[in-house]
Amino acid sequence: MTVHEFGIAESILAAVEGRADGRRIRRARVQVGALLHVAEPSLNDAFSLVAEGTVAEGAHLDLVTVPVRLTCRACGDVSTSVDPYAVCPRCGDSDVDCEGGDDLVLESIQLAEATHVPGNSRGDRGDSEGSS
Repeated sequence: MTVHEFGIAESILAAVEGRADGRRIRRARVQVGALLHVAEPSLNDAFSLVAEGTVAEGAHLDLVTVPVRLTCRACGDVSTSVDPYAVCPRCGDSDVDCEGGDDLVLESIQLAEATHVPGNSRGDRGDSEGSS
């Protein structure tokens, strides 16, 4: 785990806290570009550390790798790859232009299950109906 993963984990935590609006979360699904060179286990370890004491404590990250778009300067072939060091799959040349693959997007969060509130069956949803 490196400082790189901690910076990304802190960015994800800020987005998660904004979306969770004070509610505890269990999971977050994040789109991560191939150019960010992120390993899921390392990012989850970093996220666990930065999330301690927050609504995301104990939450797990599910990563979706966003490929980079490659355009070969030698043959003009256009392709995608999750390998940021890819060569042209058509001619094997390494002289390729990369586009995209630097995304970091919070796709979704899964809230932790609501707990029972005695005497108020609707209190878990924030409804005022049914409370005294």
